[in-house]
Amino acid sequence: MILNRQWTTPLAAGAFFLTAITGILIFFHLDSGLNKLAHEWLSWVLLVGVVFHLVTNLNAFKRYFSSRAALAIIGAFALLLALSFISPGEKREPPFVASVRALASVPLGTLAQVAGQSPEQVSATLHREGLAPASDTQTLQELAGSDPRRQARLLEKVFNTQGPR
Repeated sequence: MILNRQWTTPLAAGAFFLTAITGILIFFHLDSGLNKLAHEWLSWVLLVGVVFHLVTNLNAFKRYFSSRAALAIIGAFALLLALSFISPGEKREPPFVASVRALASVPLGTLAQVAGQSPEQVSATLHREGLAPASDTQTLQELAGSDPRRQARLLEKVFNTQGPR
């Protein structure tokens, strides 16, 4: 394979165009279809295209390291990259976790009412998931523990079970 500007530059430019447009769509929550998947996976094509483009234009690229302005710009982006690994403030949970915790802390009888089911149906669902509720006054948190992911999975099972509505 011969690296030359006739195809390395269009490869880098085309991949940049795709990644830039899909990134803008994702940023403004306007993505649809395969936009996010294309952005995530085809950005690898951008990386390959840029590496090939850089190798093809290596002599010109080396000249940037003799320019203070170019070094300052490259250094600024290196600093931004380093700063992007810092987690500002306290680690926050996703907003839905508060709802999961609230539903997991109510008695199973109340959870059944919210889910539009009988306590027996909720109990049967939990039994199928390997839990053994002894009464309607127990909570999902008592039965499943404090892990919100596990609680959310169990709540999904409870709410997706068809009961009388």
